Amino acid sequence: MIKLWPAIDLIDGQSVRLTEGQYATSKKMSRTAEESIDFYNQYTCVDRIHIVDLIGAKQQTATEAAYIETLIKRSNKPVEVGGGIRNEKTLRAYFNAGVDYCIVGTQAIQNIGWIQEMSTLFPGKLYVSVDAYGRNIKINGWLEETALDLIDFSKDIATFPIGGIIYTDISKDGKLKGPNFKTTEQLVEAVDVPIIASGGIRHQDDLHQLEAIGVHAAIVGKAAHHSDFWEGLS
Repeated sequence: MIKLWPAIDLIDGQSVRLTEGQYATSKKMSRTAEESIDFYNQYTCVDRIHIVDLIGAKQQTATEAAYIETLIKRSNKPVEVGGGIRNEKTLRAYFNAGVDYCIVGTQAIQNIGWIQEMSTLFPGKLYVSVDAYGRNIKINGWLEETALDLIDFSKDIATFPIGGIIYTDISKDGKLKGPNFKTTEQLVEAVDVPIIASGGIRHQDDLHQLEAIGVHAAIVGKAAHHSDFWEGLS
């Protein structure tokens, strides 16, 4: 089955979820970050845990690094971390703390030379988060517009030694109404790097459909807190 990367989104040390990336919609999850990691540790189908520093993404600097380090030590799965990573120093600090992969978004999108350089320094360790309404990319915690197109930009970075591209359709995120299958498939067909789908995933049928169109992995947020999502998985 498709790889599962459950998400833990952090605000002030609490596990939360947003809808369409709007910070005012923040809702505390039923499990703490620690409880979530303990829960995900038991599933072999989970091969990575996805942690995002939401305030870091908004303030353009890592704010949860110390807390994230405690979560890494609790996990027996590889961990990837994103949110507010803007420079080589932060990347090195996270890797030195035990983070397996880092997610970069705004800095990579605004400075393509930077992601080319950083991915060469850390080949296969960086994932570029390309978040968009449909195909219109947004940055800085989804608060700012750009004039960039999802497919065109992804083609530009696909030749770099990145681990993959994480695509979130912001209009789907946090709504449990299904991913944007059409645009995700267009992205899979356009580039020759692993595509990770995020946003709107409801149930295992969505996972099967994403797998059928060639998606490498799925990041699951709210649905991962529903017991029926895990039925039959091991």
